[in-house]
Amino acid sequence: MSTLTKSESEIKKEKPKKQAEFIRWFGPLLDALRELGYSGKPQEVSNKIAETLKLDDSVLDETLKSGTNRFHNQVAWARQYLTWEGLLDSSVRGTWKLTEKGRSTHLNYEQSRQLFLKWVEINQKARKNKNKADVISEQEEQSPEEVDISAEANLLEVLQNISPSGFEKVCKELLREHGFENVEVKGGSHDGGIDGQGVLEINPFVSFKVLFQCKRYKGSVSRAQVGDFRNAMIGRAEKGIIMTTGTFTTEAIKEANRDGAPQIELVDGQKLIKMFEKVELGLKPKVVYEVDLSYFNKFKD
Repeated sequence: MSTLTKSESEIKKEKPKKQAEFIRWFGPLLDALRELGYSGKPQEVSNKIAETLKLDDSVLDETLKSGTNRFHNQVAWARQYLTWEGLLDSSVRGTWKLTEKGRSTHLNYEQSRQLFLKWVEINQKARKNKNKADVISEQEEQSPEEVDISAEANLLEVLQNISPSGFEKVCKELLREHGFENVEVKGGSHDGGIDGQGVLEINPFVSFKVLFQCKRYKGSVSRAQVGDFRNAMIGRAEKGIIMTTGTFTTEAIKEANRDGAPQIELVDGQKLIKMFEKVELGLKPKVVYEVDLSYFNKFKD
């Protein structure tokens, strides 16, 4: 990306748009983290942006309808988009940290806007009950923690909207997280429907080679497709796995478990979700608190 950034005076004088005001803080947030030594607590980062840009108290003190500070909320959303882009590390809890890519990236306003449009479209596709305006409005009024931006319930839709090669790569990561070793995606023209392979060690004495196939489907995998995959793996591996975001027909399940033939493990969309949840791959657990009204009721008088 270009190293040109919008000047501090331009940012301060710029009239904010009605929505997606937090785009203004993408570049300054990266700059603030560089000044802080590549990492910092959320409040430290917000304070550094405010200090560097000499923001007025009218900006810093404004609140949302919920009472949340608008500026700090916008900076939090800027951080969320930069994390999606791989510029900030999402794994460090309570600390915002630049990735290697983030350390060398400088964003001007137009670049920030393009980054924003890219990810708001991805989120809108993953949440079909929301249009883009709804997604943006939600982000303006709520914090990233409050908005269900990539909920587990939508995981299948997220997976179905990535590219076929992207789905193969994420399945590779999933198998690794579940104990497979030497996992690789074959890439290019697939050999008889074989998308990749790996090794599963049962114990120090026993391990076996596994071939896998990834089907980014919304429909069902047929009996013929299971049979074709088995024919391709016979003599090459002890085990086969078909992973899909869709389902398997009854005949496909029967074919996978047919007597006298190598068994094929079938992972449908629902099982796939559970596998992602178990290792928290691409998912962040959330703690939700419900107010115990019976407790507070005794303090009314």
